[in-house]
Formats: sequence, structure tokens, C-alpha cells
Amino acid sequence: MLESQTAISCIYEGKRVYFCVMPDRKLQLILTRYKQGKLTDDDLLRRLSAQMFESLGFATVDHHREVRQGFPEVILCEGKTATQVAEISRSIVHHGSVLLGTRASTAQFAAVRRRVRDARYNPVARTITANTHLVRMRGRGTILVVTAGTSDIPVAEEAVETAAVMGNSVDRLFDVGVAGIHRILMQSDKLRQASVIIVVAGMEGALASVVGGLVDIPVIAVPTSIGYGASFHGVSALLGMLNSCASGVTVVNIDNGFGAGYAAALMNRTPNPKNH
Repeated sequence: MLESQTAISCIYEGKRVYFCVMPDRKLQLILTRYKQGKLTDDDLLRRLSAQMFESLGFATVDHHREVRQGFPEVILCEGKTATQVAEISRSIVHHGSVLLGTRASTAQFAAVRRRVRDARYNPVARTITANTHLVRMRGRGTILVVTAGTSDIPVAEEAVETAAVMGNSVDRLFDVGVAGIHRILMQSDKLRQASVIIVVAGMEGALASVVGGLVDIPVIAVPTSIGYGASFHGVSALLGMLNSCASGVTVVNIDNGFGAGYAAALMNRTPNPKNH
């Protein structure tokens, strides 16, 4: 459910066209500060325009994404300098949005922490989060994250962090792969109680098909790069999952716990009553 938001409009070719600007709470805060004399006319104009995007020179932060898609821009920290990650994080948090950074190093987190005091780092998932007190629970049920082995946990934890920061109840079921298939079969009740299941597996990726054959809910399969030579760094698991004989199994990219967590959050989202 998207937050209530304010729009501006204009006339284009004889028709009134609306453009969403920002959630109402942010507009109310800006206008209150303006009425209190804490913002000048120029400050007000800058704040309103800044609600769309902010140019940092090396990055253009898309502040409008939260309005369009229901969640702020997420930082892929991999390939960025610590300073770049810290500046983008500061921009997102200063804007009043929830922060999520993925594939982050400890050095990048240290730089973020100097600018964002409540930033938190998950060393297993390699994620950075902040402003989590703003997270609103939006899921209609529990997202269950399942791994075939212990080596798959880092990718699974990235999915957990992503789904949780997007307002979902998340549960874990780790190390229940097909090498000891009784482990997953003994958890059938727990599987059926979930609303969406994320299955994280390397090697041949068979666990996704097993889980998919046991439940009547969406299953998102995440191939991992865990395995020996012929696993081709996750390609074997990817192909196995894409060729699953179980109906309803959707596959994301190799080691893409973030993509699985985000997709699961969208599937689990409570419908907006205004749209029904």
C-alpha cells in the first residue's frame, strides 16, 4: 500500500496531467517549517525540487522512487568507494527515507556510520540499514527463507534483510537440502504456513523443485555460486531451477538475495484498499 501522497498538475494538450511529488507527511513537514519562518521562499523552492532527485556529482539520487514504487532507492555498494556510499546514504537518510545498502564492506559501513549515526551493518548479509524506525509492516503473511546448506546463508540473509526492511515478517529455515531430504519433508507444516517462500541453493539447485512440489504459494528460487567446478559458479543451479518441473517456481539471478527479497515483499504486500 503506497503512502498518501500529494500531486501537482498541469495542462498538456488540453488535458490535466498529474505528477506525484512526495508523500503527504514530507510535504506537511516542509510547509510547517516554512510557516514557522525556518525556511525562506528560496529554501522552500529548493526543498520541493529536491524531493524529486538530488545530484551529488557522481550520483543522482532518485528520491521520487519511494512515491513511484513504494520503497526508496537501494544502494548497490559494490564498485563504489566508501565516500560515495556514505554520501548517497546521507542523502537518503536526510531525505527522511529508509536506507538499504547491499554488498557493502566494513570500510564502507564505517564511512556511512560517520554520517548516519543509527546505521546498522549485517556482516553476514553485507547490508547497511538505517531509519528502520520508519518501516511500516505491510506484509499480509510471513516470508520464509530456506537454504539448502549453511554455505548459502549469506545470500539468504541478504534476502531476509531486504524483505524485513520492506515491512515484512520473515522466518528462516536453514540447512535443509536434498542430501538429507527428510529435513525439508519434516518441515512441511512450516512451509505451508508461509505466504511466500524463498529457496536459496547451490550445487544442482534441486531444493527449489522439492519445495515447489510441496506448497501452493509462490516460490522464488535463488541459485548460489556454491559448489565444485562443474557447478560453474552457480550456472548449474541456475539452469536446474529454470528447468524445474514444479509449477510456480520463479528464478532470480545467481546470488541475488536482494532481488528475491524485494520480489517476495511485493508478492506479500497487502493490497491498497483504494485500488479495490
